[in-house]
Amino acid sequence: MGHYWLLEQNGLHQKRSFTPVLAQHSKSFSLIDCISVGVDRMQRNFEPMRKQVEAWQKSDLRDVTAKAVIYEAFVEGRLEAPKHLARSVHDLYLEPKYEGFHPRTIWSLSNRFTSAFKVLDRIPQFKAIAKPGEFLEARFSDQEGILDDHRT
Repeated sequence: MGHYWLLEQNGLHQKRSFTPVLAQHSKSFSLIDCISVGVDRMQRNFEPMRKQVEAWQKSDLRDVTAKAVIYEAFVEGRLEAPKHLARSVHDLYLEPKYEGFHPRTIWSLSNRFTSAFKVLDRIPQFKAIAKPGEFLEARFSDQEGILDDHRT
């Protein structure tokens, strides 16, 4: 039977169950090294995401482009999400309820999708919330002339 360690707020607890861990049965296994490697791998994956968020926050988006993206997502079916939420995304983006939600950027559009999905039950919500980022990344990856300070 294997062992694994559960890190909790008040310390380590050993659990008896088989859960494979890198070099688990090695005499030279170091829990500290194992955790360090895992954290390092996670942090390396955060940097590209952080850069994408910053770029999206700085990218002004024309209203006509935002409307086209919402149309493509729901009407053309390019985003796997319930179609009835199109109006919610549209309204949340173009008529934000909170002062901090006023910037017209790709980031704020992404957040409006997420906000609209909060009305879904937990499992469909969990499935839907990951999709807008992928959709928007594909939509805006190599597009020029749609991101600027002009509104229509």
